[in-house]
Amino acid sequence: MASQALGMIETKGLVTLIEASDAALKAADVEMTGWQKVGSGLACGFFVGDVASIKAAVDAGAEAASRIGEVAAIQVIARPHDDLSNVGDFLK
Repeated sequence: MASQALGMIETKGLVTLIEASDAALKAADVEMTGWQKVGSGLACGFFVGDVASIKAAVDAGAEAASRIGEVAAIQVIARPHDDLSNVGDFLK
């Protein structure tokens, strides 16, 4: 995983995350590796791909999601450490 970037979109509500994920996957050549319920109505989607594609996908996803709901956070991590995959199954 060290050669790929990790992108995350956290939204308030699952429907908003689905909208964000749809837009992100259509915007760039990225793969959605999973999602997690965070709690308090928050949900987070995880994407992997090259840095430029992840940045484009996360930006497009956040923009689409903000039209129908609330985006809590977005994050792009370029070249995450291999041990980060031990944090959860969604990164494998």
